[in-house]
Amino acid sequence: MDPKLFRKKVMGCWLGKAVGGTLGQPYEGCDGPNQLSFYDPVPTDMVPNDDLDLQVLWSCVMDAMEQPMADRKVLAQAWLDHVDFPWDEYGIAIRNLKMGIPAPWSGSYGNWFTEGLGAAIRSELWACLAPENPQLAARFAYEDACVDHARDGIYAEQFWAAVESMAFGESSLDKLLDTGLSVIPQGSRFAEMVRDVRKQCASCSDPLTIRQHILDRWGSESFTNCVMNGGFAVMALMLGKGDFSKSICLAVNCGRDADCSTATVGALLGLIDPDSMDHKWLAPIGRKLILNKGIRNIQAPATLDEFTDMVIRLGQRVKLDENAVEAPEPDWSRFAISADCGWFGPWFHQDDNRFKPKMPERTFRKSFPGNFASLPASEFPPDKLLMMRFRFELDEARSVRIMFNTNANSRIWIDGDYAFGREGGRMAPSFHRAPCNQFKNMELTAGVHEFLAGIALLDGIETITFVFGVSDQKSKQWIPVKWL
Repeated sequence: MDPKLFRKKVMGCWLGKAVGGTLGQPYEGCDGPNQLSFYDPVPTDMVPNDDLDLQVLWSCVMDAMEQPMADRKVLAQAWLDHVDFPWDEYGIAIRNLKMGIPAPWSGSYGNWFTEGLGAAIRSELWACLAPENPQLAARFAYEDACVDHARDGIYAEQFWAAVESMAFGESSLDKLLDTGLSVIPQGSRFAEMVRDVRKQCASCSDPLTIRQHILDRWGSESFTNCVMNGGFAVMALMLGKGDFSKSICLAVNCGRDADCSTATVGALLGLIDPDSMDHKWLAPIGRKLILNKGIRNIQAPATLDEFTDMVIRLGQRVKLDENAVEAPEPDWSRFAISADCGWFGPWFHQDDNRFKPKMPERTFRKSFPGNFASLPASEFPPDKLLMMRFRFELDEARSVRIMFNTNANSRIWIDGDYAFGREGGRMAPSFHRAPCNQFKNMELTAGVHEFLAGIALLDGIETITFVFGVSDQKSKQWIPVKWL
């Protein structure tokens, strides 16, 4: 490809990414549908977004290597050395890596957010490093995604990396989507979603109707889910028919993880045809590269132009480590957490929620795989709480956040005092956005503390799921406390 055209496409990719992320960022997490036709509010610079932050970080880390390697070990170390984001799968991966769990196990262990969008939004870098080579782009993407995701969370990044790689030489959306599907398992939820949304868009041109179909069939209580938001992006691309303005507005108006899905659409269209981006979208954001403060200890390029040139140079040097040896599966028994358990009851969910916790005389010891566990509802007697007494140790006095997020009825006591509880509800087991009455900020002394949790059946639930843990109150990062 002509070097000038190649640079224009890479630059168009980052500009489209910045436009989409800036348009959608104020609406991240909103249910939607939205009714945007332009930035609101209108920015004076690009809004920093982890969609781009992490790709800049990976580029800087690899560029500093004598022989750059797109390798999970390199990227895992970058998470530990340079990232302070506590969000969802990011925080879990950082915790797992600190516990000595290597990739790819760091992406799957104890991770309720394996289908999070955090990897899919990092796909463009690998496409730019492997233009018109979708298979290589997908292999690069795997090395990235496996650090903090599993299954469809990985497939989503591989899909978009292949699509964007092929887009350096192909503009047919059908051919691009086919290419993306060719690099992921055909029976995966993500692949099934892509086929389904393409079918819907072929027979219907109403975005609200298709949006509702995506929510009905592929919706998730997690607004960051990659399958659901991937559906919004596919719909926006198909109904937008190459029109940049129409496509990014279709994406952002779907809501949910609006900045991420819109940034993906903007990046792909900016790559396919950089001239498709109207000046009205580019003028407000400029070309300054602005990163979140959660990225630390790197000397990042000052502008998107400098970043583009860095990526182009890196593409001439970066390789896969063909001799890499897969990390052995950890001994998971090392990370198991045990509790003294017993049945408390009868129990009525409209009690005042502050009764004195009481472990029954007859107890049994139960081991869980870690901080994320599930139990079949069939094991639960009606009108009784399963009381689980955990104990953990802090090395020093700390301001902490205690979390116990479950889809079932729950009551939590810390050191004998009632802390919080609720009658079931949604799951969002991340310290920065756990649902109300599923966490409490506390001052705890150094030493051993009791974490007493009671859970009970809720109508309609077949599997009771819970995630519990302790974080730093300010940073919201997991504290890998010692569970006794």
